[in-house]
Amino acid sequence: MIKITAIDPQDLPSILRIERLGFNEAEAGTAAQYQARINQLADTFLAARDSDQLVGFIVGPVVDARFKYIEDWMYEANVQNRAQPGGNQMIQTIAVDPDYRGQGIGSNLLQAIEKQAIQNQRHHIALTCLLDRVPFYEKNGYVNQGIAASAHAGEVWYNMTKLLPSQSHPLG
Repeated sequence: MIKITAIDPQDLPSILRIERLGFNEAEAGTAAQYQARINQLADTFLAARDSDQLVGFIVGPVVDARFKYIEDWMYEANVQNRAQPGGNQMIQTIAVDPDYRGQGIGSNLLQAIEKQAIQNQRHHIALTCLLDRVPFYEKNGYVNQGIAASAHAGEVWYNMTKLLPSQSHPLG
């Protein structure tokens, strides 16, 4: 049975293995970037586990509400999570081990981070993805906002957003 848990610093080798299986060299995060994310984004870095084995993960910073979309600098800089309620949840990476794909793990990771975001009164969740992944995110309630300004890895990325329900902010 798959469980969603907090990330553990000892997960770094498994994170890097899954990252390299899902992304090409230009797209994939480095060991240093993931170590920084473990250290600085621990509360928004979730793991999917089959027993003790890491089989997927999702990570991204919480930023001020003025940031509507994920931006390239968020991958390179050591972004700190916004501590107080509000703001927007960004997703830098969601990845699932190819041997575990098709089992709903990616959707479960999205739901888990969404639940956290709602509890912390975030306004919306944003990510970028390649065109072939747009249908997956749409199935999970995300809206395609068009081509992103990103130049990451020389790819064409699409902005995907999901407005979150909250009593603390208007839905506009």
